[in-house]
Amino acid sequence: MRLRHLACAAVLAVALPACAVTAGEHASILDAQTLRIGVKGDQPGLGLRTGVDTYAGFDVDVAYYIAGELGVAREDVEFVQVTSEEREDVLIDDEVDLVLATYSITQLRKTVVNFGGPYYVARQDILVRADNTDIQGVEDLAGRKLCQGAGSNSANRIIEERGIDAQRVERATYSECIDLLAVGVVDAVSTDDLILAGYLAEAPSAFRLVGEPFTSEKYGIGVAKEDVAGCEAVNRAVTQMYQDGTASRLLDKWFGDTGLDLVRTVPQFEGCG
Repeated sequence: MRLRHLACAAVLAVALPACAVTAGEHASILDAQTLRIGVKGDQPGLGLRTGVDTYAGFDVDVAYYIAGELGVAREDVEFVQVTSEEREDVLIDDEVDLVLATYSITQLRKTVVNFGGPYYVARQDILVRADNTDIQGVEDLAGRKLCQGAGSNSANRIIEERGIDAQRVERATYSECIDLLAVGVVDAVSTDDLILAGYLAEAPSAFRLVGEPFTSEKYGIGVAKEDVAGCEAVNRAVTQMYQDGTASRLLDKWFGDTGLDLVRTVPQFEGCG
């Protein structure tokens, strides 16, 4: 379904009948008394499922903060686990009201959903096994097996954009990529440094973060395309989160011991609409 939505957006100008996208009516989040928020469930430090209906991580805490600024109580927030591949679909099909799931803002995605934020600007890096000293930067991935989660752009930025001849291996989630890395099926996993730092924190003796970031990844809050007013309210909430010190506190809570150079200033917003 995701491919259909994005393909339709790419040819919107010619209005092909086959590309009609059926979506539910979207009420503005400004009128919400409850919120359904899409988060990851397998990314330690960001969005990790800890029980039947409970999640923990930076994205989860940011989601609670934004909900509070929108006037929705913590107990009225429902989290929905999503994969990278599902993020557009769950918004378009009105299965969630917001998505906070390490959701990088791209021009193509902006054709089908709105983005508040970014609420953080991460940087793409590389995770390898601890005993691998051959990979010291992105150029060293040539000829190596590189794993990415389905629906992610991380391998594209290396193979297509930088012309590095790595062998792409794709799995449904980054957790599956990490499992392949641990047993030597792939040589590296490359994605946002916050994601990699969460996995590294769980097994510091097994992996090594290369520490040579090479892109900026703007984490956005996905909002229904037509809800411009709701998107603008999300931006006001993110601004307040940085100004009152909550953002810095949450970054320290989840990543303070990782050694990452954390960004603590309000990111430049992309704009709604």
